[in-house]
Amino acid sequence: MSDFFGEPRPTQPAEPAPDRRRRVLVPTLITLAVLLFLGSIFTSVYTDRLWFQSVGYSDVFRTVLISRIGLFLVLGLVFGLFVAVNAYLAWRFRPENVTFRRDDPAFRYRQALAPIGRPVLIVVTLLMTTFAGSVASGQWQTFQLWRNGGSFGITDPQFSRDVGFFVFDYPWLRFLSSFSFTMIVIAVLVTAFVHYVFGGIRIVGRGPRFTRAAQVQIAVLVGLGVLLRAFSYYLDRFGLAVGNSALFDGIGFTDDNARIPARNILIIVAIVCAILFFSTIFLKSWTLPGIGLGLLILSSVLIGGIWPYIMQSFQVRPSEPDKEAPYIARNIEATRDAYGVSDSEVLEYSASTTLSAEELNETAASRVSSRLLDPTLISDAFQQLQQVRGYYTVPETLDVDRYVLDGEEQPQDVIIAAREVDLNGLQASQRNWANDHTVYTHGYGVIAARGNQRGAQGEPVWVQRDIPPVGEIETDIPPRIYFGENSPTYSIVGRPDGADPIEVDIPRGGSAGADDADANATQNTYDGEGGVPVGNIFKKALYAFKFAEPNIILSNRVNENSKILYDREPRLRVEKVAPWLTVDGDVYPAVVDGRVVWIVDGYTTSNNYPYSEHRSLDEATADTLTESSAQAALPTDEINYMRNSVKAVVDAYDGSVDLYQWDTEDPILETWMKVFPDAVQPKDEISESLLEHLRYPVDLFKVQRDVLARYHVTDAATFYEDGERWRVPGDPTQGSESTTLQPPYYLSTTRPGQEETRFSLTSVFLPNSRQNLASFVSVNSEASDEENYGKMQILQLPSETQVPGPSQIANSFQTDRGVTQALLQFEQSQQARILRGNLLTLPVGDGLLYVQPVYIQRSASEGTFPVLQFVAASFGETVGFGQTLEEALRVALGLESGDIPTPPAGEDAPPEEGTPPDEGETPAPDGATKTTAQWLEDASAAYNAAQQALAAGDLSGYQRQINAMNTAIEGAQASLGQ
Repeated sequence: MSDFFGEPRPTQPAEPAPDRRRRVLVPTLITLAVLLFLGSIFTSVYTDRLWFQSVGYSDVFRTVLISRIGLFLVLGLVFGLFVAVNAYLAWRFRPENVTFRRDDPAFRYRQALAPIGRPVLIVVTLLMTTFAGSVASGQWQTFQLWRNGGSFGITDPQFSRDVGFFVFDYPWLRFLSSFSFTMIVIAVLVTAFVHYVFGGIRIVGRGPRFTRAAQVQIAVLVGLGVLLRAFSYYLDRFGLAVGNSALFDGIGFTDDNARIPARNILIIVAIVCAILFFSTIFLKSWTLPGIGLGLLILSSVLIGGIWPYIMQSFQVRPSEPDKEAPYIARNIEATRDAYGVSDSEVLEYSASTTLSAEELNETAASRVSSRLLDPTLISDAFQQLQQVRGYYTVPETLDVDRYVLDGEEQPQDVIIAAREVDLNGLQASQRNWANDHTVYTHGYGVIAARGNQRGAQGEPVWVQRDIPPVGEIETDIPPRIYFGENSPTYSIVGRPDGADPIEVDIPRGGSAGADDADANATQNTYDGEGGVPVGNIFKKALYAFKFAEPNIILSNRVNENSKILYDREPRLRVEKVAPWLTVDGDVYPAVVDGRVVWIVDGYTTSNNYPYSEHRSLDEATADTLTESSAQAALPTDEINYMRNSVKAVVDAYDGSVDLYQWDTEDPILETWMKVFPDAVQPKDEISESLLEHLRYPVDLFKVQRDVLARYHVTDAATFYEDGERWRVPGDPTQGSESTTLQPPYYLSTTRPGQEETRFSLTSVFLPNSRQNLASFVSVNSEASDEENYGKMQILQLPSETQVPGPSQIANSFQTDRGVTQALLQFEQSQQARILRGNLLTLPVGDGLLYVQPVYIQRSASEGTFPVLQFVAASFGETVGFGQTLEEALRVALGLESGDIPTPPAGEDAPPEEGTPPDEGETPAPDGATKTTAQWLEDASAAYNAAQQALAAGDLSGYQRQINAMNTAIEGAQASLGQ
């Protein structure tokens, strides 16, 4: 008897027969483990197939599955068989009659492997195939881009290749190069080991000795590896165009004049070296291959490393601005193109600090429509006033959209939230499998409030409220929300024919206290198209295994008409049907044609756009709204190209997903539309009613502002000097020491030179090392305005202008005497706390206006929520404070009440109390005409008048008197000094 390798099996002493139970138990456990593993894979794949069928994207599932399996089998088998064949050849050409010393390690290895040679080879082959196939299957997107990729229509200035080569072809070629080189390395190691065990390689004397067969086989494999290294050198040249560097990304002077020529030389040296290794087929000496390998190593050190270092140190660095200027210009142009900011409009903006009543009148529309409600602070108000039941909830951060409301001609900013089901809001007695998964299955309707108004007590002014819905946003069908951001993991819906419905639907009066459901609610049964039917025992068993829940099989609530709803979060649904998209972190609800839908922005990205600067999506999109949100890590972190190519819509009732082409000129999207021909609908299929609610995506804007912080500079010399770099300010609402970035804000605002108010996404920049304002950036966010949508405008302030930045303004708001006196009663109270809302920046006239809502929350009782009570405003250096934006502006601009245009009916609510006369207000005449005593009398009179105004609720009058008091005190101090 002999084993796979032809060696006689050593005679083993007889062993006692193993226990019969042990012989049965071990194979049984192994079989069960294998069946469990295979069953898990089958369940995952088959339930995914059912899910994709339920949303109408079976072609996506099929294409992805075939791509992954194909790559797994082809490249995995190539890898595994290549290693196995070389191992077999090493055994096949082993030397005969080799004598081993018993203390030789090779002898011990041979003794151990001899009885199990064939199983070991099979297991190693399977492991290699599985490992390599798994790696290869993960590259299915890279493969499909290479297979279907087209042209960008932009020629690379260095290699005269289309950008499509770098984006579509280069990543796949690089993967094949790395994959093949790894295969060669593993094959060399396995082959050398087999030769060593069976005597083809002997460790004697000063070094290893090879048999002729071992020498030829090892040399050929190493020669193939060196050839692959030559191919890798070839690709390295293109890699420099998409690589990172300290100064800028892409090819620089040293790359162009040293590294690329070095790679060309190394290609030739590597090919010569490979030929020398192949020559061992005819020559028996290792001398020539050794010389070739040494030459390759020496060349890679001298030509590939030292030469570029010397050039960079002694030729480039002394005159770096001049040497690198043309390459910096390439980087600037490519980066601005890749991130879609090349068409940004830059305006020199004086940002004056004075504004007349006439100028204020001209911008009344902008002021009146300014959003005051802070979406991050009014969630509790929505929850407490419109929750209806404890098992409903809204998110912590609400969304901003716009709607044409009753009596309005133009869309108005609206704060909106979906009222979703929240199982954590149920009482402990209600928490059981039946309630969690068959009764409390859905939320109901949306809650919406005007963004620029507050009620008489500071509460939101509703435009949509209650269950059933009441308000100005019409819904044609009951707006049940089965698919949302807070939906249960899974729900089972549907009832037997003739049975009563069991899903809690519309709560009625009374309190919810029944064990099974809300005793005062009506019931409903889901009849939408979404969901996977689970009426037969096979599917019940699949989902029982998938969710580890036997009740799915045992419960009679899972019947012949049942469907299971899962993977219900809108972002997740879009990511599954379009796995090639990067999905925006801010998903928002909208009412479109009477239906509640979720709108999701999808991006196509790349990490291989030549000469473009790389950005980390995680870092560029992080701010105070994303750090604590449910936003998941984005699929591709490092990118240097980004387009908002797809708008996705997820129906909140039936879960259907529609993908619409948005960027019609994006080559990456065009490629994916070839891969998945029916997945994305043409742009002209977007309805007008949906178009009204599409907006510029926030994550794209964050990345663009991160890029613009440096790449607003288009001159290479200025870019190199880096003195004009900007930065995004920290969020002043998080404290003066906060390093978390201020988020961008959706606002309706009027740009300089425009008459109409537009829904925009806005942010500000500071100089790199100062706190004053550098610029204000906004992008038109109204998708229905096709001509201007996406146009970015940068209002750049002169460097000598000292317009305060957000943190300075926030400090002014907190330290202003009028503001601190008005808020003193709340500061001192233990039953209230002050919450400062988002600090908004608005272009008004020729200047910039800061507006910040101030909320008061009573903390004496449970269930309180922040109430908008005051508004702080600053135009220039003067701070205004009042119960309305009008009052705050009047004080900030030093205007009388008659100078300010009255807001239209229905806008900012007036103060609840009347305004007392301005008795006691003392103008500030020339200090030389008054004595110290007179100044002090004026200060006392102004103080008394201020207290009367405060008692009457007239905060603007109060602040005028405080300012007059401060002026009088300063006059008295000046008089004493004289």
